[in-house]
Amino acid sequence: MNETVKNTGLFALVGTLIVLTGVLQGWNAALTILNMGLISAIMAIGVNLQWGFAGLFNVGVMGFVALGGLGAVLVSMDPVNDAWAAGGMGIVLALLLGAATVVAAVMAHRKLPAGRARGLIVAAILVGGFFAYRAVFDPAVQSVEAVNPALEGYLGGLGLPVLLAWPAGGLLAAGAAWLIGKTALGLRSDYLAIATLGIAEIIIAVLKNEDWLARGVKNVIGLPRPVPYEIDLQNDPGFVTRAAELGFDPVTASTLYVKTGYALLFLAVLLLVLTMAQLALRSPWGRMMRAIRDNEVAARAMGKDVTRRHLQIFVLGSAVCGIAGAMMTTLDSQLTPGTYNPLRFTFLVWVMVIVGGSGNNFGAVLGGMLIWFLWVQVEPLGALLMDVITLPMADDSPLKAHLIDSVAHMRLLTMGVVMLLMLRFSPRGLIPEK
Repeated sequence: MNETVKNTGLFALVGTLIVLTGVLQGWNAALTILNMGLISAIMAIGVNLQWGFAGLFNVGVMGFVALGGLGAVLVSMDPVNDAWAAGGMGIVLALLLGAATVVAAVMAHRKLPAGRARGLIVAAILVGGFFAYRAVFDPAVQSVEAVNPALEGYLGGLGLPVLLAWPAGGLLAAGAAWLIGKTALGLRSDYLAIATLGIAEIIIAVLKNEDWLARGVKNVIGLPRPVPYEIDLQNDPGFVTRAAELGFDPVTASTLYVKTGYALLFLAVLLLVLTMAQLALRSPWGRMMRAIRDNEVAARAMGKDVTRRHLQIFVLGSAVCGIAGAMMTTLDSQLTPGTYNPLRFTFLVWVMVIVGGSGNNFGAVLGGMLIWFLWVQVEPLGALLMDVITLPMADDSPLKAHLIDSVAHMRLLTMGVVMLLMLRFSPRGLIPEK
């Protein structure tokens, strides 16, 4: 079969599945799947940049997605003026003290001659700086978190337009990736995986426990949106009239309108990211990255700075994941650190890349859309299947009870089966790298 025809058919299949969902389950459900599928495709491109282009095994995707969500809060939410007055400047001063301590310790280590005295001086700088930092930081945090803790208790954001929060989330994730990459990219691939997983867990722990930053597990709700609110549309006589002419009630029409608006925005971002990734792939830089991936020793022998190139692609891929995280937080209109888990935001994204085709950007998009569709639909379809299978069984049958209880595990079972089938029959993915 012609490659173009095959690839077009695969994307058409995914589109058909979403359309069938709209026909059978309602367009509200179809648009929900489409929106999260577009965001998942962007995450998959970010991971594909790191693994497919450079062979970097990053299993800390969850952390960079969460940082993107944090970026959306810090940019789009309005500042909490009472919190800033209570202790905002104290927190800023404490953070500056912490940064100055680290810089002073590094400078002392570089400037002083090697020996016991240097170690003692560096240790004294770090210990003294730590106590000075905590002396300023702790009282300021207590003051901020005491300001209307039920609804606020944090510093808020900059109050900028929400669309600016998406690239800002990518920049925040990129900055964290640069700091992580400077220390972790020298590790072997398996140790890099362990390090990135641990760092992602640290990021989530900070988001959950530092209430002054983003309310912790209390969650930040009511984030600004780039599309109208449903209630505003329902109160617009013109919109209600147009909805009635099309045969929709105002509530359904407003929901579909908002989700369609999100879909168009997400599609525009996906096309932009995909275009840039394709241009990078076909550029001399992209060929160099694949050469480093395929034979790192030969690339070093040709004079390529492998560590620097790895850092570049690590930062770029993490930035893309951060943008997707900011988009997802905007879609949900809330930041909920407790929902970030490796199964959804690391393992599933890796399945998308592997199934779609590692090293192929279009494969990453296909995998993101297809795997997310299966992830959402497998459980309700599994429940329907089990109802049919167990229909002849007695109500008190232990086997019937066991089969019905097993529906909750259908997602994990399906992902495992899909991975096994792909590795057996198409190990390079549905759309392999050329």
